[in-house]
Amino acid sequence: MAPAAPPPPATPSPEHTGSALELLVHGVGGATPQEMLGDPRTVRVTGDTTAAVYRRTEDVHGEKHPERYGNEPVAEAYCWSGLTSGNGSRALWLLLLPFMVVNLAHWMRPTATGRTRAVRLYGVLVRLVALSLTVLLTAAACEVALDLLAWQCAGADACAERRSWLGFLSGRQGGWWSQPGRRLALAALVPTALVGLLWYLSNRTWSAYESQRPLDGEDFDEDDPFGAAAAHGPDAPGPNADGSPRRAVPVRPALGRPGFWYGRRLVARLRAAHTAAGFLTVAAAVAGAAARHDRGAEGPVPRIIGAAVEGGIVLCALVVLWVVCRRGRSERTRDTRLDGALISWLPGSALALLALAVLYASWSRPDWQSSGALPGEATFRFLALGQGVLVVALAVVARGLYRRTPEPHTVLYGLGGPAVAMLACALGGVMTGGVAQRVADWLDGPGTPGMGREADIAGPPVLLSWQASVIPVLLLLLLVPVLVLVVRTARTARRLGPVVEAEYAPEEPDEGRTRRIARIRATAALTDSAPWIVGVVSTATLLLGAGAIAGSWYSDQVPGRAADGSGPLLESLADAAQSTGSWLIGFGFILFVAGGRRAYKDASARRTIGILWDVGTFWPRAAHPFAPPCYAERAVPDLASRMSAWTSTMPRGRLVISGHSQGSVLAASAVWQLPDATRRRVALLTYGSPLERLYGRWFPAYFGAGPLLGLHRSVHCWRNLWRATDPIGGPVRIGADPDPGVDRGPLKDPLAYGRTTRLPLPEPILGHSDYQADPAFADARADLLAELGPLVPRQTEARTQKGTSGRSSG
Repeated sequence: MAPAAPPPPATPSPEHTGSALELLVHGVGGATPQEMLGDPRTVRVTGDTTAAVYRRTEDVHGEKHPERYGNEPVAEAYCWSGLTSGNGSRALWLLLLPFMVVNLAHWMRPTATGRTRAVRLYGVLVRLVALSLTVLLTAAACEVALDLLAWQCAGADACAERRSWLGFLSGRQGGWWSQPGRRLALAALVPTALVGLLWYLSNRTWSAYESQRPLDGEDFDEDDPFGAAAAHGPDAPGPNADGSPRRAVPVRPALGRPGFWYGRRLVARLRAAHTAAGFLTVAAAVAGAAARHDRGAEGPVPRIIGAAVEGGIVLCALVVLWVVCRRGRSERTRDTRLDGALISWLPGSALALLALAVLYASWSRPDWQSSGALPGEATFRFLALGQGVLVVALAVVARGLYRRTPEPHTVLYGLGGPAVAMLACALGGVMTGGVAQRVADWLDGPGTPGMGREADIAGPPVLLSWQASVIPVLLLLLLVPVLVLVVRTARTARRLGPVVEAEYAPEEPDEGRTRRIARIRATAALTDSAPWIVGVVSTATLLLGAGAIAGSWYSDQVPGRAADGSGPLLESLADAAQSTGSWLIGFGFILFVAGGRRAYKDASARRTIGILWDVGTFWPRAAHPFAPPCYAERAVPDLASRMSAWTSTMPRGRLVISGHSQGSVLAASAVWQLPDATRRRVALLTYGSPLERLYGRWFPAYFGAGPLLGLHRSVHCWRNLWRATDPIGGPVRIGADPDPGVDRGPLKDPLAYGRTTRLPLPEPILGHSDYQADPAFADARADLLAELGPLVPRQTEARTQKGTSGRSSG
């Protein structure tokens, strides 16, 4: 009997070829390289002290020894916290909060397809709202320095006597500075210095952020100049002319365009325009007062000089409006040109006009006496009315865009941008009006400005008092939605109790533990209620602001005086609203200043304020150049350049970029910037990610359902981890059929309900933190590495029966 044939050699498990790299990106608040890599010994691979890539010391040359790692990737950490919360002085950027908020409104445009003119009109309206905020800030500084101090207090003997440092300006002393025009000229230094400071901060951050050109110089194909096909992910593959199926062409979304993260030219233009607008506002306040005196009385100064100065101011203001309205962002290509003449001559011309206005006002006018207040009421009314009109027009345009291309998850049916723009105007009014109110209360002695009872000065414009009076009304109205949220959260927590116990069955229920888990889940769900809260606040602000304008216009008196004779109840309510509102807006401004001052001394406060900026300054400065700088214009090119460099040097390497929280947004944006061939070699791992929950709903044109679907189809693979206890992260909900399987969750949190022999102490409820401690993280990363490939069978030797050897080649 012939011997049995030997069994064939066992098929070995496949092995990966090439090295694997995991690029970690931290989230809001920042993290050290040692914390991210879990090793106190780290080395900076590339970058600087602001943002850099780090590795463990033993992993510096990990690509040369892939056998050391098995299926584990070499870990790299990209630390970008120095771009936002690394410096305590940056907490002072809180004072620029209105500028940052209006800049966000630009990016909240609804998704638009084939509506180029409407999209441009939306951008123009937002930029005009932003310009009005610059004028409002400068006008408030002029109100304090020129009107309250130089005109009213220095012109009133009783007020000047109590302020010895104003004595040299007092008319009683009869000095050179005692004439009103010269007092105004001297006080103009304060708002001028403020505008100069804003220019300096914007120019310095522009040099550090927007001027950093990305490494890749690739631009868009001229056949697709506006990226029309690239707006919302891959096109659906339709049939060819002969009926055969057409291959889907991968396309690039807006965030993948070459010029998206390079806004150098636009910021330079807007900075020139806003700086000129600030200088012109000061010039108009100084020259206007002198010209009104010259027109009303015969004096030594020819009237033609005042008319010429005012005409130059108007002409330069029209140029500023033309610059702001004419050009928006250029994203199709990296616009490296700078409008040197415009950037230099526009602010220079405005500053020259300001100098002429100061000289004109300083001309000797012996008969000129200051009394009452400067006529700035019309300026503040025009600004408030203009902002309201612009916000309403913006809402009409946004609603039209949404109706053309509706996306169900978009907040407020496309009105998120107008609502946020309204909040920016309200913040600007509160901050600027609060300063004027507090300075007036400080100068007026025992009386209340505008009430006419023992007051030394007339006080600020009537409109500012009316706007202060609506603040308590707005807070009372907000009590209703707050109570609704509290009751709804409590009910949701009670309803979740049995659900929590069922998830951890058959463990013995613990009422306290169940209640705590359910309460944290219900509280985390409050994030989804933010849109309608913003809608209620902005609508109430618009209506109350319109009422304040009407009340000040009709009565031309502060609310306390306007209510005289209407009955004891209304009189007391008006007085209480006026005084309470004045103190509230002043207190709010003091809180901003105190928060910035505390950040210098307290590291935890500095970290908290940095988190606010991590979320609010992701977007480039497309509407307001004085907003805090966009850190993503440095971080996104950094990440894209690192991934491109590594994949080019490791042709068979596998790369996983994993981002937590805001880091996931940076990771996705960087992947969009990669060439198509590189994107298909990259796996994306996100956890605690606000990509859909926050960015997809508030910024649908850039992170909506279409762009996220395009991102999923363009990368090799993607996993997203989320928890129900996380108030920030959530599922990305890729809309595809069949389900692409991107989302993994909700993950169990806490990992153990009660005490066990393996976990004898209670497990914490992690919420938004420590995703890497969950076993699901390691499983998801292993799955991505397995999917990346390429896989080849192991090479083995097999002997034939006759003693010859051969090598199987799978």
